[in-house]
Amino acid sequence: MSDGGETAVSADEDTKLARTVGTVLLFFFIVGDTLGAGIYTLVGTMAEDVGGVLWLPLVIALVVALLTAGTYAEMISKYPHAGGAARYAERAYKTPFLTFLVGFFMLSSGIVTAALLANAFSGDYLAALVDLPVVPVTVVFLLLLTAINLRGVRESLAANAVATIIETSGLVLVIVVAAIVFGSGGGDPSRVLTPSPDQPLLVGGFAASVVAFFSFLGFEAAANMAEEVKRPGRAYPRALFGAVATAGLVYLLIALGAAIVVEPNVLATSTGPLLEVITASGLPIPGWLFSLVALVAIANGALLFMVMASRATYGLAEAGLLPSVFGHVASTRRTPWVAIVVVGAATIGMSFVGTISTLADTTVLLLLFVFISTNVSCLVLKRDEVAHEHFRVPSVVPVLAIIASIVLLTQQSLEIWLLGGAFVVVGTVLFLLALVGRRRVEQGPQETTPAS
Repeated sequence: MSDGGETAVSADEDTKLARTVGTVLLFFFIVGDTLGAGIYTLVGTMAEDVGGVLWLPLVIALVVALLTAGTYAEMISKYPHAGGAARYAERAYKTPFLTFLVGFFMLSSGIVTAALLANAFSGDYLAALVDLPVVPVTVVFLLLLTAINLRGVRESLAANAVATIIETSGLVLVIVVAAIVFGSGGGDPSRVLTPSPDQPLLVGGFAASVVAFFSFLGFEAAANMAEEVKRPGRAYPRALFGAVATAGLVYLLIALGAAIVVEPNVLATSTGPLLEVITASGLPIPGWLFSLVALVAIANGALLFMVMASRATYGLAEAGLLPSVFGHVASTRRTPWVAIVVVGAATIGMSFVGTISTLADTTVLLLLFVFISTNVSCLVLKRDEVAHEHFRVPSVVPVLAIIASIVLLTQQSLEIWLLGGAFVVVGTVLFLLALVGRRRVEQGPQETTPAS
């Protein structure tokens, strides 16, 4: 890989936004976005497939993530504009429906992820604080997040800044607790090499890697900051690779620590697996305190994905790819209220569709198609010249990323493929409705000939 640096015509002139974000700030943004709530909930799901060898699916997922991050480093620095994968698809394929599908899969992944996190919120972490019925808690939780989203993006991002610090401290605490237990001779280190007795290790490893990949999905959101980053050709590669590698290291330490401290079968049956680590350690750390940290992390992740999904919905409507009603904005708060309400309602509906594992696999299915599209776009646009220097990856990188993504797709069950197909059907119907509405507007009112 090579970094071409930046020239004097470094794309600063083609945006109305101020390029004020440097490499360090971008790195922390991507780390905060990647170190999300997924790891708080999905360690147990991975334990079902691989037992105590939790590090294996994370290594597989990390390799796939780094390959795709290489493609994004080229595409973002080459086309430093907001819009991400949908913009690259538009430029590469010049087919509105394909552009729409990429954008629709992105917003749908936000809805599914928020539903997953809502289910996790009402699980074991909340049960450590108070005993409440799961379904009403899930619905009320999502209604509250929808209300915050309606209030405005400033309030949403302010809440995110505080929550990111809290959730990261929770992950660090788990690592420290596991290190203390291991250092004092506690736990069972042999479990990190003990696979699940139910299936071969490699079969379980690749199956669990689909869920593990979910925990690395935050870096795609960085594409939406492209118009505010200084010297993107230099900043993005460093920040992307550094952030993904940092997240991978944190996740591997948590996986090793969790397997050493807690029996894999206990992790596999818990919706609050990291709480099991704190409890099993025997250290004087109140379980309710860590549960509170985990709930903040989960709520923060759900809010961010709902904000992303609602803005993506609004953006597709503004581009004429969704019915125009989704583009309506509240007159007072200036928020896309129809998109927010629809996203909130869809998230509540999705929360009843399946388990945390099912929803995680569905998110990965949708985003793997987005990543495949971006990697293909990178290959198609290799000869597209731009007026500034940018980061470049060898063509073999997107090719390997496509192959790796296809391998992960083969691990999906029929149920997940059917859910993905349902999203395609719904999206196609909405696209056709938008197309009909746009043609009616272009044709205008029909003129009538007065009777003689």
